[in-house]
Amino acid sequence: MKTLRHISGFLLLSAVFLASRALPVHAGNGDLKFSTVVIDAGHGGHDPGCVSKDGRTREKDINLDIAKKLGAMISAGYPDVKVIYTRTTDVFVPLITRADIANRNNANLFISIHVNAATSTQAHGFSTHILGKDKFSSNQDLVRRENSVILLEDDYSTNYQGFDPDDPESFIFFNLMQNAYYEQSLSFAAEADKEMKSGPIPHSRGVSQNLFIVLWRTTMPAVLVEVGFMSNPSDLKVLNSATSRSGIARSLYNAFRTFKKEYDASLDFTAEPSSVQPPVREQPSQPVTAVQDGYGVQIFVLGKQLKAGDEAFRGYDVKSFRAGSVYKYVIMETSADRARKLFRKVRKEFPGSFPVQVKSGTVSALQN
Repeated sequence: MKTLRHISGFLLLSAVFLASRALPVHAGNGDLKFSTVVIDAGHGGHDPGCVSKDGRTREKDINLDIAKKLGAMISAGYPDVKVIYTRTTDVFVPLITRADIANRNNANLFISIHVNAATSTQAHGFSTHILGKDKFSSNQDLVRRENSVILLEDDYSTNYQGFDPDDPESFIFFNLMQNAYYEQSLSFAAEADKEMKSGPIPHSRGVSQNLFIVLWRTTMPAVLVEVGFMSNPSDLKVLNSATSRSGIARSLYNAFRTFKKEYDASLDFTAEPSSVQPPVREQPSQPVTAVQDGYGVQIFVLGKQLKAGDEAFRGYDVKSFRAGSVYKYVIMETSADRARKLFRKVRKEFPGSFPVQVKSGTVSALQN
């Protein structure tokens, strides 16, 4: 009976939420540019998060300090970008509220900052996470711990319709969710992973797809970053250093810079013909399959090659191009005008897509 109640309640919540997962509405072409980032300092208030063995270091404090440092860097580097925090003080904020803050403000990116912990002191390093199917791998305990925050919320059973973070069957229903921002979330996560490898805690545990409630509730690209392990002596020493926390924030800021540049570049073609256009971004690419020069719509970029006819292509004939360590996926067309027309058709199916020109194996943004 418990499982049946989960099914009926959680499916109802899923149906209502999916119906509301529309793309943010913007007033004009200028408003399509990256304008708002929401930075989420995990835990807070009566929820300390992970605590060091000696009890002196609390995750909630580390998260908040890195979040505010990151926000300050973005504000200084991009005065036109609105930086919104889910909290700026030591207060408890429900998971549902954190996501709602981002949704209400039509954010272009949601970054949730956390610190990891394990029973073994050997586990170390950082990791980045996006919403996706969980295989109940080594991250199962992490996911359950982060989601268990809802148990500290008042009347959480009403907000989450019977979802129980301690019941593995509850996670089954996350698989019904379709993340429309998968490609963009993955793009930022991969960039963060690359930048943090040069940071104060350089060991990467990789980019993972996991079933975090706070990511599921958002309606924009969203990434959760575990910046290190509270339970590892070396990581803890770094986390306790203000200079090192600034270094972690700097790594995330560098990832943000690249993400924003790519985000804005993907929308350059929407500007008026008289507007100044940035130079074409040439990225050496090699077609995985023989493709003639032409035009098309790049729908997403992934770190792996998908087979022809993959369900991610949603029925379109997609060609893949290798560019360094990633693969670009393009729906080909016969002319620039047809590519632009196709983009207008598929833009809601593939957020982050944009018209491109394919020439000598190089995929670049199509200019006016």
